Amino acid sequence: MARAGLNKEKIIEFAARKANEIGISNIRLRGLATELGVQPASLYSHVKNFDELKIGIMNYGWKQLEHNMIQDIAGFSGYDAVRAMCRSFYNYAVQNPGIFEVMLWYNKYVSDENNNATDDMFDVLYRIFKSVNISKENAEHIIRTFRSFLQGFVMLVNNHSFGNPVSIEKSFEISVEILIAGMKTFEDKKKNEF
Repeated sequence: MARAGLNKEKIIEFAARKANEIGISNIRLRGLATELGVQPASLYSHVKNFDELKIGIMNYGWKQLEHNMIQDIAGFSGYDAVRAMCRSFYNYAVQNPGIFEVMLWYNKYVSDENNNATDDMFDVLYRIFKSVNISKENAEHIIRTFRSFLQGFVMLVNNHSFGNPVSIEKSFEISVEILIAGMKTFEDKKKNEF
């Protein structure tokens, strides 16, 4: 029998915190059940298997990031909003390394649940890109480029792979500026139709 008050969302939130503490690869469903004070069968009545738990953590992370990013870019516009978006992503991913590790494999096109995890964030990104006259088609490619950079950069930071004593923060800022400079070459001087 499932413990009163225990539900899938609470399990996922608890597992997400544990992933940040010990890494996703060190989490076991039986261990979660023990820490939550329930029998494994109670846990399995909410989360069928480890893959379902990881999908839950992945979507939980993207929803949190979406919330943070929308708050962090409020008051900014144009390329300043792009800079704020990059900083928000970086900060969230560095502060939540276990959740971020699971988020790496996100594909919004796999399911409605995945797509819904980032709907608002993509709407905001498209509005920002439209404001600087970037076409929707080019916006798709540029979003992919920024995601690749951000995820790769954070993976290196989280795994302590930058051994050079040069400032990581300065490298991040320069990298974002390089991407923005490239983005500017895709501005369409005609009215942009989204």
